[in-house]
Amino acid sequence: MATEKTLNDLFLDTLKDIYYAEKQILKALPKMARAAQSEEGKAGFLQHRDETQAQIERLEQVFEMIGKPARGKTCEAIQGIIAEADEIIEEFKGSVALDAGLISSAQAVEHYEIARYGTLIAWAKQLGHKDAIPLLQATLAEEVATDKKLTQIAESSANAKGKRAA
Repeated sequence: MATEKTLNDLFLDTLKDIYYAEKQILKALPKMARAAQSEEGKAGFLQHRDETQAQIERLEQVFEMIGKPARGKTCEAIQGIIAEADEIIEEFKGSVALDAGLISSAQAVEHYEIARYGTLIAWAKQLGHKDAIPLLQATLAEEVATDKKLTQIAESSANAKGKRAA
């Protein structure tokens, strides 16, 4: 008979999921930075790449705290979001709407991460992983700040530029 799965198993499974996702995001961000047409967009993607590296390191600390090896588990959701970003890069290359499309893809990533980190924080509290909570909260705060910054860029420039006929 199979062992009954617990919240602890789910916590570890979700931790592996977001670890894999962060590593895939780290690989995708330089491509998005190269594709961005505005300097603000390029700089934002590169800054988030550096943040993502620190987030991966925090996740590795959480794995260490719970006594598990830092391993990822394929995350179909992030693979799909990144594939959509690649499609936007190809289909809108050179167009006035490219940066708006890149921002929408980046926000899809951020919203996925915000959902995952919020869940992990709640479960860490439930499971008594007190030391992991501040690490997860620091990353969640960065993801929320990045999402707000992306909205600001979209509303102040990228969306308006994307409206113009080429």
